Amino acid sequence: MMGQCISCQALDLINLMRELWEQHGAWTRMAITSIVFSLPDQQATIGRLLQNPWDFAEAFTSFYGSDVGNKLGVLLTEHLVIAAELVEAAKAGDAERTAQLDREWQRNAEDIAAFLAQINPFWSLQTWRTMLFEHLRLVRQEAVTMLEGNYQASVNTYDLIETQSLEMADLMSLGITKQFPDRF
Repeated sequence: MMGQCISCQALDLINLMRELWEQHGAWTRMAITSIVFSLPDQQATIGRLLQNPWDFAEAFTSFYGSDVGNKLGVLLTEHLVIAAELVEAAKAGDAERTAQLDREWQRNAEDIAAFLAQINPFWSLQTWRTMLFEHLRLVRQEAVTMLEGNYQASVNTYDLIETQSLEMADLMSLGITKQFPDRF
């Protein structure tokens, strides 16, 4: 639109959120691949994946303080740990454990959505719930298709994850810039 510009600070935030969500999706995929194929890099890959929540925490701390940043880091770490355990249980064919972990994963998504809606009045609980449950659905689909050996479907799903991750990044950026207009 004519007459509308964004500041360098807003652009930096947009780029940071997009980078963090891109890393979230990419390292999740690499962790799934390592688990499914029992690769020797599994622990290192999961370790790098588990850095991502704390990168988010650092970004959020600059706006919301360390308590909020730490809480987000804990919630996102739980999200990723459950996801890794879920892939391992599915790989092992443990249907009962897989179902239990899936319920925990959904509860965690509810917790993340509620937390985000609580800290920013421009973020809707329902919007975050919808986005996070879509994220779970896509990651689950990515893992299942990889476990089934349907690699093209897994790659196609990753493309959807990437697009959806960028939508979540943009939602985060927009909410933060609206909540803290004096910083942008």
